[in-house]
Amino acid sequence: MIAELQTLMPGQLLARGVCRHLASHGFAVVEEFEPERGMRVDVLALGAKGEIWVVECKSSRADFAADGKWQGYLEWCDRYFWAVDQDFPTDLLPDDTGLIIADGYDAEILRMAPEVRLAGARRNAVIRKLAQHAARRLHALRDPGAGLA
Repeated sequence: MIAELQTLMPGQLLARGVCRHLASHGFAVVEEFEPERGMRVDVLALGAKGEIWVVECKSSRADFAADGKWQGYLEWCDRYFWAVDQDFPTDLLPDDTGLIIADGYDAEILRMAPEVRLAGARRNAVIRKLAQHAARRLHALRDPGAGLA
């Protein structure tokens, strides 16, 4: 297990901790989810009541500064969060977004993101796409030669 963690990039370690934390609160989580072509969120979480959260994991100031697409993710979720490690300069992050402190093992929500509810049609489309994405990933694990990822 330690060797597995050593192969992960810093952002992937943050995503791992975020996913563990959200899963412990009843969310279904998927990493590297594409709500539409050309767009990829680090973590998409689906709650028991159908709520959809997006979490972007930033491992450094430069990583955050290079992300010019994050505002486009707002239209794909009810709540938007940043996940960073304890050494990240959190004053860089917009105040009107959520804040999660994470490591490779767990996370803690320090600031809840404001809720902006998705329209029903958009929510249904995201949930359907999430279901297909998760099913393809599971199938690829069971049958790696199938060419589905």
